[in-house]
Amino acid sequence: NFRVFKDGADQLGISDIELPSLEYMTETISGAGVSGEIDAPVMGQFASMGVTLNWRTVTKSQLQLLAPGAHHLDCRGAIQLHDAGSGEMRPAACKVVIRGRTKTAELGKFEAATTMDASSELEVEYLKLTLDGETVIELDKLNYICNIGGTDYMAGIRAALGLA
Repeated sequence: NFRVFKDGADQLGISDIELPSLEYMTETISGAGVSGEIDAPVMGQFASMGVTLNWRTVTKSQLQLLAPGAHHLDCRGAIQLHDAGSGEMRPAACKVVIRGRTKTAELGKFEAATTMDASSELEVEYLKLTLDGETVIELDKLNYICNIGGTDYMAGIRAALGLA
């Protein structure tokens, strides 16, 4: 199961969330010494990332996300893990922290005896995924952070830019 909080405190309501797709930006390499083309991923650089919250109905919480500026969402879930050795099942915490600005808000539709199907889409500037208490991904586009599995792949770039 999961719950979503705004600014760490206010539960946003009943929704489901489509988390962003992580896609490296690429540069096409071709020329002497290359047989054809290579789309080379650029280290630490990600394409636009969007997160969509699908609401059952229009809510005040959804409309609060229209306020200009960045919004901090704290998505907390309980996932089920299976230990192949013991056969034991256990719950584990899965937390996704997102900071972003709202791009679109769909107010949905009126139809008898059904949900309104409203939605909000945010452009993600910051994403942190924690599994069972361990940070596995942290991407911060504005502060040059690309931490995957405990390695910050942008540390050298921050240092070269005088930001470290």
